[in-house]
Amino acid sequence: MIDNVPSLERLVHELAKLPGIGPKTASRLAYYILRNKDTYTGNLSEALLAVREQVTECPQCYSFTENSGLCQLCSDQTRESHMLCVVEDPSDISRIESSGSFKGMYHVLKGALSPLEGIGPEDLTLSDLLARIDRGLAGDGPAITEVILALDADLEGDTTVLYIAKQLKSRKIQATRIAHGVPIGGDIDYIDHRTLGRALENRIQL
Repeated sequence: MIDNVPSLERLVHELAKLPGIGPKTASRLAYYILRNKDTYTGNLSEALLAVREQVTECPQCYSFTENSGLCQLCSDQTRESHMLCVVEDPSDISRIESSGSFKGMYHVLKGALSPLEGIGPEDLTLSDLLARIDRGLAGDGPAITEVILALDADLEGDTTVLYIAKQLKSRKIQATRIAHGVPIGGDIDYIDHRTLGRALENRIQL
């Protein structure tokens, strides 16, 4: 049936481009939108236009903002400017902020190094990160004493961590990485071997 409705087919095609959305889910979403087109499509269109026209990148941390200058976190004078948390995507900042455990600053890499996919340092904001640190060392900005690497525990994340740690070592900046291991409430019987190995490596003294 959908093949006979080009506009609906296009909607499914566009929805399927979203991360984690397969063809079946895209079809369900498209039919929901179609069934509620009198009330929902207008709100959805307005939201999409607002994002396109109002949301920009923060020139310092590369997260998203609607401000003309720095984002809300970067302009917050109460945050600890000597601590810098490096993440892959802006969405990671929201997750870390929800923990309430970090009061420092952020830097978004826009991905991770992946030689197999042709993603090198020049494709990320690594040069901007190092320039930001160097400005602090030169006294032209906040002095950063610790860089926390909150990257994914996969091959790309590990590669990026090693690259950044090497750059920071020559600058004598402390580099730390968030711990990975058994989650709170987790059952060891259901933990994969790699996660369990990380938990053993990151064990703490009681």
